[in-house]
Amino acid sequence: MKNILVPIGSSKNAASHLQYAVDFAKEFGAKVYVVQVYNVYTKAGTMIKIDHIIEKDSREYLKSHVDKINKKGVEVITRTLKGKLIDTLELACKAANIDLILIEPRTNSIKDEVYLGKTSGKIIKQMQIPALIVPEGYVFKPISKVLMALKSAIIKKEKVLNPLKMIKTQFDSIVDLLLVKTTYYSEGDFEISDELNSLVSSTIQSENPTTYQGVLEHYKSNKADMLCVVRRNRGFFIKKWEKNTILKKDFSSTLPVLVLSGLK
Repeated sequence: MKNILVPIGSSKNAASHLQYAVDFAKEFGAKVYVVQVYNVYTKAGTMIKIDHIIEKDSREYLKSHVDKINKKGVEVITRTLKGKLIDTLELACKAANIDLILIEPRTNSIKDEVYLGKTSGKIIKQMQIPALIVPEGYVFKPISKVLMALKSAIIKKEKVLNPLKMIKTQFDSIVDLLLVKTTYYSEGDFEISDELNSLVSSTIQSENPTTYQGVLEHYKSNKADMLCVVRRNRGFFIKKWEKNTILKKDFSSTLPVLVLSGLK
């Protein structure tokens, strides 16, 4: 894991989130790319574009946050990027060979009932780069134990488990696998590949309406430091991904959540 992207919004948690990103990156010897995406605006009633003003303000905003943190020798690169959020971030990820995106649950929303705000939810829902959702105010600590929750263990994509492998190797983490039998269960879903089996210390099977409900049943007794789930069309967040905003009543986590790209 060599390159980590951190999109920064206007939340009051931005500096804390950036410090976590730097602490996490230091463990891997990775670079941190801190970015803010802005769109092109025209001043109302005129033909004067004000995007150069926004770009300047954005650069100063990023610098102010970087100045607040302890970089601990980590290379931190700031960039202001113009364009549509997802398209621009995808181009940035490709250009910088990004391995992981670290996001805040709420980059702009101040509503307490919101877990993933519109921007964060859009990144999780629409991008295929692995992401780590870091709870607000969460202080970095070594990841000793990971709970990985799946409704299907079938893996067809190459390298999809790489972020989990890197974390396990770096921290000598224990990975426990939770297989949740939902109404969408198909024969063979619980057949564990050699690749996945090599990462897992123990396997638990559960039967619940959704993968998330299976997690709720087991994560406290598991005492994990991180939850690992998979992005898929009808995967962990299921209907919660029909809208970009995800409410705490539908899903919330006090742990960092590693979201892998789809296994199939």
